[in-house]
Amino acid sequence: MILKLNVKLHYRLSAPMDLLLQIEAADLADQQVRSAEIWTSDVAYFSRVAADDGIGERIWIRSEWDFSCTYIAEIAVDRPALDISALPQAPLHLLPGETIKHLMPSRYCPSDQFQAFVDAEFGDLAGGARIAAMRDWIESTFSYVPGSSHAQTTALDSFVQRQGVCRDFAHVLVTLARASSIPARFASVYAPDVTPQDFHAVAEVYLAGSWHLIDPTGMADADTMARIGVGSDASSVAFLTGFGSMELVNQSVSVTRQA
Repeated sequence: MILKLNVKLHYRLSAPMDLLLQIEAADLADQQVRSAEIWTSDVAYFSRVAADDGIGERIWIRSEWDFSCTYIAEIAVDRPALDISALPQAPLHLLPGETIKHLMPSRYCPSDQFQAFVDAEFGDLAGGARIAAMRDWIESTFSYVPGSSHAQTTALDSFVQRQGVCRDFAHVLVTLARASSIPARFASVYAPDVTPQDFHAVAEVYLAGSWHLIDPTGMADADTMARIGVGSDASSVAFLTGFGSMELVNQSVSVTRQA
């Protein structure tokens, strides 16, 4: 599948400041960047650095009063659609070292507070079957309500309120997976069927020796997503972090399948 991306950002800065930008689709074995261009407003500094877990890149930028950028890309996604419920869970002592941090609670994913719940609700299931059941439970139990959460909302808040946006749905699934001793991380992606179109957040779980994307909102299938980056939770994968005060002027994200 070929995805065409067109992203535009425009922010007003309160003062000259450093920015950390992460909007480019990663070039990976299961998604190849066929073409990509990024343009920014006049900036004092622009330098690429590696992103978390070796997935994609971030860009350090030093900008003045306004910052704008345009990113256009064409991504070939070559990822099979799998039945995640059939995938086994690895014994903890056999997990590779790089997955261990994704077993632990994080800022927005307090998984240590959910062990009793997952045992009571999903205790008869394991591995991919448990992940699939948790995904279905979130999709059927939670309401997708734009504006119902904010930057400080945690998975526990969303669990209590039973509503949120993609970020919150992903945090809850990551939290429940970690509480089930399954490594899970937060993933920022592009996907064509997301409504309204925007940067999208999903979970990624480690089963059967590899990472698998899973969307608890039900809006995107794994074989239609292009990863931007991954991290412990949303704090690690923000598309734009400003080290100071900034104001959104306008933003647009377009993701389309190429005919």
